[in-house]
Amino acid sequence: MKKSTPNLLLALVLIAIPFGYAAYIYNSLPATIPTHFNFKGEADGFGGKDSIFLGPGILGAVSLFTFFLLSNIKNFDPKRVKEEDDGMFKKFALLLVGFLSLLGLVITISASSPSINVTKLILPAIGLFFAVIGWMMPKIHQNYFAGFKLPWTLENTDNWNETHKIAGKLWIYGGLFQVITTLIFEGKYAFICFMVATAVMVIIPTIFSYRMYIRGNKI
Repeated sequence: MKKSTPNLLLALVLIAIPFGYAAYIYNSLPATIPTHFNFKGEADGFGGKDSIFLGPGILGAVSLFTFFLLSNIKNFDPKRVKEEDDGMFKKFALLLVGFLSLLGLVITISASSPSINVTKLILPAIGLFFAVIGWMMPKIHQNYFAGFKLPWTLENTDNWNETHKIAGKLWIYGGLFQVITTLIFEGKYAFICFMVATAVMVIIPTIFSYRMYIRGNKI
């Protein structure tokens, strides 16, 4: 058995979970179910009950594509990631599959139970995912597929490393901030807190990287 086989099997199991739940509840669904929700968590789009498989299907396809991409990144990244990065990318591939499968499950549950506030489930989950990515960021070496792929970070190793140290801390604390605020606040206030935190997590590392570049890549 290849070393990658257990990871692939686990990824397929994770992808299948939302489908399994959708099939389990399918016969009990009404003819029309919600298919889209606004930022308040209110249903604003509807479709036939067969659409219960749409969300898991799209996310499952994305999961499978990104799993193979990240699991085999060293084969086609021009920078040829290091051996220790290869294992980390494979773990990240599974993490991403698990996260997308969780989103698929949440979407399926919300479609069958419209009374559930979907934003109270999805936004904290995304925040927690961002925090985990932040923990991993300092460990990522230069590559063309994951991380802050700016002209200055790809050009200089020191710029890449320092930018990802800063970004890692911001994403950990920013992600935890998103978890807490989206659980505490309702509707648009939760959404505003989430988006402001996301903007800070992206803009500050970008500015840091550029300022380091114009200083000759010196801190």
